[in-house]
Amino acid sequence: MVHRRRPILALPSLAFAFAACSAPGHRVLTQGNDRLCLFDRDGQIVWQMPWGGIHDLHVLADGHVMVQRGAHRVVEIDRTTREVVWEYDAATANGNRGPSGNQGPSGNQGQRVEVHSFEPLADGVVMVAESGPARIVEVDRDGTLLCTTPLHVDRPNAHTDTRLVRKISAERYLVCHEGDGVVREYERGTGRVVWEYDVPLFGREPAGGHGPEAYGDKCFCALRLPGGNTLISTGNGHGVLEVTPGGEIVWQLRQDDLPGIRLAWVTTLQVLGNGNYVLGNCHAGPGQPSLVELDPVSRRVVWRFEHFDELGNSVSNSIVLDAPTIAR
Repeated sequence: MVHRRRPILALPSLAFAFAACSAPGHRVLTQGNDRLCLFDRDGQIVWQMPWGGIHDLHVLADGHVMVQRGAHRVVEIDRTTREVVWEYDAATANGNRGPSGNQGPSGNQGQRVEVHSFEPLADGVVMVAESGPARIVEVDRDGTLLCTTPLHVDRPNAHTDTRLVRKISAERYLVCHEGDGVVREYERGTGRVVWEYDVPLFGREPAGGHGPEAYGDKCFCALRLPGGNTLISTGNGHGVLEVTPGGEIVWQLRQDDLPGIRLAWVTTLQVLGNGNYVLGNCHAGPGQPSLVELDPVSRRVVWRFEHFDELGNSVSNSIVLDAPTIAR
């Protein structure tokens, strides 16, 4: 189901059209403690609105915010008016019958559908990854289905089929399968797996939970670097890996490699134009940053974003807005 209030032409971008500021730090859009928040470079909240938990977050060329609402809706918010100006309900659109326990348009109870990732593409097209149905769809702003790509899932579960998904070329998607602990690259339309990487446990046994004491291979984000390698955040593996097309690990960041910082559930990755990495550190607890920027060569931490009092312990997705970005 699609709800549309007015036409929007919005192309993907990672920056608001805000005036430059010479203050230290970065401007950050994030979500925590049931609200979306924009922080300025001094770490002050300059915009906010009530909003529940999310896994994905984007900013469009006109400054609008594209974000999840609930388990299966993707919406676009006008940041000035705080109004939702576009909505796509994956649970009831394009062949889906509604979330488990509810009735879809046909009156029949349908398969559970969750959305943990989406991406605005060119010409107003939106990519939506549907966990449960295990597929990627591309739709226009009227909700018309433009393309469907089936996904391969070894451990089907609407909550863990996927985390972040990114379209890395005209005919390829890079998908983090949280439940499988595997990153797969798919051919658009056919669903053919053209590359995959099984995130290793490095000889350790899995441990439950979400904080620093947990452990596993529940990968959250994968980015294709310009040279062809893949950068992977390992979720409850507490780290980041860079792997070659052949699966060789050529760079690794582990839980306690950064002085004074303990990594917990490592979520988002953002590669800045200066080569630095910004990584999300969710469920890390008080006294720990939810975002860390580091120079991957020297491993020197050049900036940390620590706002536990304002955001709490479940900050799963954030965007640095004021820096040129190579990949996110």
